[in-house]
Amino acid sequence: MPYRFHPLVASSLAALAIVSVQATRVLSAYAAEPLSPEAIAQRQSTIPDWTVEGQVLRCTYEVANFVEAVDFVNQIVEPAESMGHHPDLTIRYNQVDISLTTHDAGGLTALDFELAEAISAMSDRTCQS
Repeated sequence: MPYRFHPLVASSLAALAIVSVQATRVLSAYAAEPLSPEAIAQRQSTIPDWTVEGQVLRCTYEVANFVEAVDFVNQIVEPAESMGHHPDLTIRYNQVDISLTTHDAGGLTALDFELAEAISAMSDRTCQS
C-alpha cells in the first residue's frame, strides 16, 4: 500500500514543487540570455585568470598529481549541480581543464561566469595560461 502524507504535508510538498518548477523556469530564462561583448569583458574582470576564447570561458588548474586532480573535479560537482550548469572537464594527470559555455544560448551567459566565480572561490589556485 502506498504511503499517504498528511493533507498539510501533501499541500506543502505540492507548493514546493510549484516553486521549484517556477525557479527552474526563471533560471532557464536567465541562463538563456547570451551576454554582449561588453558584458563579457565586464564579467571577466571578476575572474581575470580565466580566458575567453570565442564563446567559451576557459581555465586550467594545475595540482600536485592525478589524485588531487580528481579530488578537485569532485569539488566542482556541488556548485555545478546546484546551478544546474555543467562544465566540460578534462583531466591530464595533474591538470584540470575547465570550459564553460551555455550551449542552449549559443554562447556565454551570466551562469557561465557565476560558475567560474564559484570554482575560483573554492580554490586558492589560479588558472595556468
